[in-house]
Amino acid sequence: MIHVVELEVGGRPLRLEFGRMAKQADGAVLASYADTVVLATAVASQTVKPETDFLPLTVNYQEKAYAAGKIPGGFFRREGAPSEKEVLTSRLIDRPIRPLFPKGYYHETQVIVSVLSVDQTLSSDVVGITAASAALAVSNIPFAGPLAGIKIGRVKGEFIVNPDLKTLEESELNLVVAGTDDAVMMVESGANNLSESTMIDAIELAHAEIKKIVAKVNELKDLVGPTKRQVQVESIEPELEASVKGIVATPICEAILIPNKTARQEKLGEILQGAIQELASENQDRERHVKMIFHELEYSEVRKMILDSQSRADGRGPADIRAITCEAGVLPRTHGSALFTRGETQSLAVATLGTTDDEQRIDALEGEYFRTFMLHYNFPPFSVGEARPLRSPGRREVGHGKLAERALAPVIPSKEEFPYTIRIVSDILESNGSSSMATVCGGTLALMDAGVPIKQPVAGIAMGLIMEGDRVVILSDILGLEDHLGDMDFKVTGTRDGITALQMDIKIQGITPDLMRQALEQARAGRLHILERMADSLSSPRPHLAPYAPRIFNFQIKPDKIRDIIGPGGKIIRGIIAECGVKINVDDSGMVTIASSDESSAEKAREMIDRLVEEVEPGKIYLGTVRKIVDFGAFVEILPNVDGLVHISQLAPHRVKSVADEISEGEQVLVKVLEIDRQGKIRLSRKDAMAQTGADAEATPG
Repeated sequence: MIHVVELEVGGRPLRLEFGRMAKQADGAVLASYADTVVLATAVASQTVKPETDFLPLTVNYQEKAYAAGKIPGGFFRREGAPSEKEVLTSRLIDRPIRPLFPKGYYHETQVIVSVLSVDQTLSSDVVGITAASAALAVSNIPFAGPLAGIKIGRVKGEFIVNPDLKTLEESELNLVVAGTDDAVMMVESGANNLSESTMIDAIELAHAEIKKIVAKVNELKDLVGPTKRQVQVESIEPELEASVKGIVATPICEAILIPNKTARQEKLGEILQGAIQELASENQDRERHVKMIFHELEYSEVRKMILDSQSRADGRGPADIRAITCEAGVLPRTHGSALFTRGETQSLAVATLGTTDDEQRIDALEGEYFRTFMLHYNFPPFSVGEARPLRSPGRREVGHGKLAERALAPVIPSKEEFPYTIRIVSDILESNGSSSMATVCGGTLALMDAGVPIKQPVAGIAMGLIMEGDRVVILSDILGLEDHLGDMDFKVTGTRDGITALQMDIKIQGITPDLMRQALEQARAGRLHILERMADSLSSPRPHLAPYAPRIFNFQIKPDKIRDIIGPGGKIIRGIIAECGVKINVDDSGMVTIASSDESSAEKAREMIDRLVEEVEPGKIYLGTVRKIVDFGAFVEILPNVDGLVHISQLAPHRVKSVADEISEGEQVLVKVLEIDRQGKIRLSRKDAMAQTGADAEATPG
């Protein structure tokens, strides 16, 4: 039986349908929003793999080229590896639904969200969040949802629900919120220096819209009436639990106070191995149970310490920031570099300036566009003291890099102000919490070291949360331990004036706006402190580009002059490039870009182009070349491929009997433009030029 629910969201119809497609999946929902159609399916294995003690959830968002009436590029002409957008949207869907599975649920679960039709004026990511949640809700898979996704924009001070792509280009806010009926689960945002209160207002508006969608998903769930699976929580012998606690409780309390991450992990590892050897030697089931008891005890003791004493593993108070050191210009041959260290987290950020040839072309379902600012984040295994194979960037690297890129994008100068392609690479050299925020800080310093005229410095900080009943502690600049054992990871980036990006993930079933408000205010104080430490190293962009950075000059010509620069088969522009040793690009609008390693070569190329596109001005004197002599005068080339006629009466102040008596072909002469007639023919005068300059026929410059 087919079941359908409908409602209006942001002025457009949202339709959720069950029972027509993918009926062999545990749950499947077809979501239509205007002309965007998304199919979400959820399937879980019937049995649990032996020794599994975690939630094996995978979420895949995939865009079908046919959704936009396209055929994929490449040799095979079919969809291949996930695009950056597909990876980021997969994360966007995964993060809010993951905490809503019950504790002890270890069945392998897969959610696939496929875009089948795309309205190229709208984005499909928030539709995917809602559809995935609905598919889980109508399935037999245990799930504490449903939830829904909403996007909020802001133009001229007004919030817009699910803005179209054109509106987003003008918007000072691009906010995605996912939440249940009673709490917010995830926030992902880019903003243009907006205040904390504005961000909270936007989140509250999003949550109000989310409640309406969740009500409809619940209505669909009631129509389907699924019978949820019962979760069989693995039981642990009380005697074993008591024995483990007796052995490890006190040592754990001592070990978690070790400030150094490596030393703390080594000590905790020793304690765990000692308990395993004593209580579970050669018994895999008991060994797994010992590990579960140990990690649960570690979890509770860290949280208890913070809640009871307001003290953290490294001795800091809840709002304290770790020690910060900043160094700019650490690499001699790069365009800009910085080393940012906060506690045991360290980012080496390098900025590279390129030309239009270095822009990244993106062929998305919504259309083709070019990126002139890129940030890439790398997390090598040595940063956490591990030895493992190097792989291509995974979801984590892509997601962290995009967050840092979003944080810095609002302060990057426009292409008209700074005609460079900019790439930042952040290599994480040490990691103990908040490496993406270290990337933002290091990236800012690297940009300023490169001489990029950013609008303001940007800093980032990661906030945490420990919540037990009514007791709540908000943590600033969290450690990896606090991220792992805490209830929230709330990353906030911004300038002195406002927020540029947010990313919040919740491990409990939601967070209220009041708690977010407190976290944002505490984050603001931390952000200002970090900006002060950064300013001690480098407070503003360097006045000049690095000596090894390319010099780029932009100027506009008339589009009908492009052919004069290019020449037949590109002959002219290739000649200029070869003679001057520069790169030249001319776009269809007539924007000319010259890139060179030195300024003098670029100036020489510009002078050559200026002469090619120069237009004749009446009354102006030119040094021209006689190209052809006829009985009634001479044709003189005054600009490349532009000539005019000097009538015999305009050759000299005296009467001329024969043109050949005055000038010869190939000779250079000064001429004045008398007139350009309606047909574009140019009348020249050598006589007037001689009179105006004081030259005579014999002394004409050659």
